[in-house]
Amino acid sequence: MLERNQFSHQPLPVGRAQLDLAAKNRRKRNRLLLFIILAITAALLWKAILTFEPAAPYIDQTPVPPVTELHPIVFAKQTELIAETSKAGITILITDGFRSSEEQDAIYAKGRTAEGNVVTQVQGGHSYHNYGLAIDFALRTKQGEVVWDMKYDGNKNGKADWMEVVAIAKRLGFAWGGDWDNFPDYPHLQMDFGLTIRELRKGLRPPME
Repeated sequence: MLERNQFSHQPLPVGRAQLDLAAKNRRKRNRLLLFIILAITAALLWKAILTFEPAAPYIDQTPVPPVTELHPIVFAKQTELIAETSKAGITILITDGFRSSEEQDAIYAKGRTAEGNVVTQVQGGHSYHNYGLAIDFALRTKQGEVVWDMKYDGNKNGKADWMEVVAIAKRLGFAWGGDWDNFPDYPHLQMDFGLTIRELRKGLRPPME
């Protein structure tokens, strides 16, 4: 008959058992605390990722003088446009250039709070005209009439004069409002110099030369 080890089932001393139990509980608490910290950190990181916005370009807070006329580069290109279209046998009339915010608001009111048809979708300060960066044009016929007829062929070359003007304007660096999907503006030509309306409203301006 095998002899039972008299020490195999002896209980641990009371002090040792309490220490082991306390250490075990402490390890559980530490693991739980670590899990909570990791969960909170992950949640904060995820929130930061979702709400991250690229830093806005630095904008000088120095007051910018108000725009009161066409930008000199736009004015020079307008002069070139008139000359180039004249060489093609087309006479154009610049019907609008720089436009104040007050004038823009008056135009915006047409078809809304004032009589007339809606001719613009933007209020004062939201048009490139308000920063001297846009012009509008029309055609002048051989009889001296001013028309906005996009099919008119006054130089008799089988091409619409309007689109010939647009092609020349694009070659000179203008963007054409007729290419806009939401609200095409066929007489409109602009040079934004890579600046958005938001940036212009904050005071950024294109180079003067």
